Amino acid sequence: MNFLGLIGRVMLTFLATAGRLGIFTVNSVSHCLRPPFFIRHIGSQMINIGYYSLPVVGLTALFTGAVLALQIYEGGSRFNAESAVAGIVVIGFVRELGPVLGGLMVAGRVSAAMAAEIGTMRVTEQIDALTTLATDPFKYLIAPRLIAATLMLPCLVLVADVIGVAGGFILSTDKLGFNPGAYLKTTVDYLEYDDVMSSLVKAGVFGFIIALMGCYHGYHSRGGAQGVGVATTNAVVSASILILMSNYVVTELFFSQ
Repeated sequence: MNFLGLIGRVMLTFLATAGRLGIFTVNSVSHCLRPPFFIRHIGSQMINIGYYSLPVVGLTALFTGAVLALQIYEGGSRFNAESAVAGIVVIGFVRELGPVLGGLMVAGRVSAAMAAEIGTMRVTEQIDALTTLATDPFKYLIAPRLIAATLMLPCLVLVADVIGVAGGFILSTDKLGFNPGAYLKTTVDYLEYDDVMSSLVKAGVFGFIIALMGCYHGYHSRGGAQGVGVATTNAVVSASILILMSNYVVTELFFSQ
């Protein structure tokens, strides 16, 4: 009976959390779609999320693209398929590695920062003060972050795709002896419209998830500094898991046939 009770408590806790997250998501999206819009706060968040995340996303994409090209060349040499490096690099990076790695890197930086900032405002009663001053916390704090993250992640991922493919190109032509013109022609021939669109759609979904998890865990944090630390950790972990799960869903929608 104790074991059954434990299962019941876990399920009830899961359902309660899922319901609270669902209500939070609906409220957040509704405030994103209804005026007024705090343009200044949205612009500030776009700079914070997009511009300041660019170095870490760019470096990650550059070295990942180079390593991907090297690994594909070494593996393809076993089957005399070295010429497939350019096509596999551009497809693999644009479809999967660019959006997923970009999303995970931004989640580690942005989602944690949002949870810490909003969580600190919660435990220091600044959010209660906003409500007292007739300012909706969802409209003032959460909606600008959701809008900014959803808009900026596709831009970051597009830059990451270009840098990642460039990393593979630099290594292939400089170290592996590929002809630059032939490599670029193969890259352009293999890249299709659906590849780019799936990458950008994934990036938009990932951006929404990153901001949602950071705001949700920060908004519901309790217990002082320790609660803020727990909220920050939970934001990064939950955002990373949901990114990987939603990546499969979007991939299935685009390429299931």
